[in-house]
Amino acid sequence: MPAVDVSYRIEGKGPALYLVHGIGARKTTWDPLISGLSDRFTCVSFDLRGHGNSPVPPTPYSLGDLVDDLEALRAKLGHEKIHVAGHSLGGMIGPAYARAWPGRCLSVALLSTAAGRSEEDRAGLQAVGDAMERNGIPETLATFVSRWFTDAFIEACPDLIEKRLQQVRDTPVDVFLSVFQIYATTEMAPWLHEVECPCLVLTGELDGGCNPRLNRIIHGELPDSRLVILEGLKHALMIEASDRVLPHLRNFLLAASRV
Repeated sequence: MPAVDVSYRIEGKGPALYLVHGIGARKTTWDPLISGLSDRFTCVSFDLRGHGNSPVPPTPYSLGDLVDDLEALRAKLGHEKIHVAGHSLGGMIGPAYARAWPGRCLSVALLSTAAGRSEEDRAGLQAVGDAMERNGIPETLATFVSRWFTDAFIEACPDLIEKRLQQVRDTPVDVFLSVFQIYATTEMAPWLHEVECPCLVLTGELDGGCNPRLNRIIHGELPDSRLVILEGLKHALMIEASDRVLPHLRNFLLAASRV
């Protein structure tokens, strides 16, 4: 499938940092982090194909399609080499890009993503996918809320949670199901050893689908990585606790930029 000319924004100055959101999210997901990075980095945030203001080509999509879109954007903007930070599905696109284009990638931050899933892990994801197919995505949103956010945040910030859920509702059903399948079926463990650039592996202690066990596997397979587990957090780190993510990401990127 041809690459898509995705919708993007550019903010800041310095080395190029491409920011890749997850399933049913938007480029605005990165706003809290961009405010703390744009003084040192040219932050390029974009909507994945089928999301937000980007074109909606026919599904199904593949991980390779999403990697191709990232490379097409890099080529369009003319950045010779880039840092890539991705969340959830974006945390799979980043290392896949580094593997496909090693000469273009300075570093990768893998935030709240997964590799080395067990049969039980895969079965749990398949059950969620089956429920969405059977009952519809809106009827399955409660499952996502409990997986993405802590109880305290659910109680304290219903407006932010509703904003995130509306992004899901606004994503075409076939697109959401397609990218969910990419996330559910991608297994990075067999090829992570091929990603040679510096990597940050970061997740929440209480993230059920992208838990510390799986992130320790990612860390162990990557040749050059640092591992960070943020206590007391679930999946939606950049919504619930961007202030805790930012120092780790910023320090990692600054160190990788000096290499």
